[in-house]
Amino acid sequence: LFVDFWNFQLQWNEYLSAQKQCDWPRLPSRFVAQAQDAIANAGIEDTLRLEETRVYASYNPARAEDTNLKGWLSNFLDRQPSFRVFTMERKDKPAKFRCRACQTDFGTCPSCSTPLVQSREKGVDTAIVTDLLSLAWEGAFDVAVLVSSDADMIPCVERVQEKGFKVINATWPIRGQDLAKACWASFDVMRVAPSLVRTDTKSRQSRPGSRSNDPA
Repeated sequence: LFVDFWNFQLQWNEYLSAQKQCDWPRLPSRFVAQAQDAIANAGIEDTLRLEETRVYASYNPARAEDTNLKGWLSNFLDRQPSFRVFTMERKDKPAKFRCRACQTDFGTCPSCSTPLVQSREKGVDTAIVTDLLSLAWEGAFDVAVLVSSDADMIPCVERVQEKGFKVINATWPIRGQDLAKACWASFDVMRVAPSLVRTDTKSRQSRPGSRSNDPA
């Protein structure tokens, strides 16, 4: 199971709201069950067995909320059965915008004069692609469940499937249709997302407050 953390989390926030936290330890079994249904619907009698849940996330060390998130990823999620968490740093870069009317460049907010920055995600997509390819070539899996809606994954998926491996895509309604079509099978995350909403958010597994803006 390969999970693009922010791709999943930001769409969770959109479809279910950031106030409803995902019960991450239960996610693997629910997604594998959906993948098993796809296998069965194709007339294949094989039974899927979860080997590993690989979560890929980026964080900005300059932001306090991201530092808290990294602590949760490393100290809680990475310690759950089947989970391996990979974190990558990203840094703010100065941003400049040009007014199309007067051709003036500005790098600060016209209202409050705060410097404008853009935060670029580095390494997450590359890490997922690299691991999908290398683990497939090692024969570490027969079926990969890819939790992402990113069309940039399509060439990797096609290459892996050329070698006889199956990739099943977990995606959200309307989003990521191109990737879903490229995969051997797909399922809608909303089939199981409501059952993954945590009812008690005061325990140790509660995640720090989530952001509403794309980290990329």
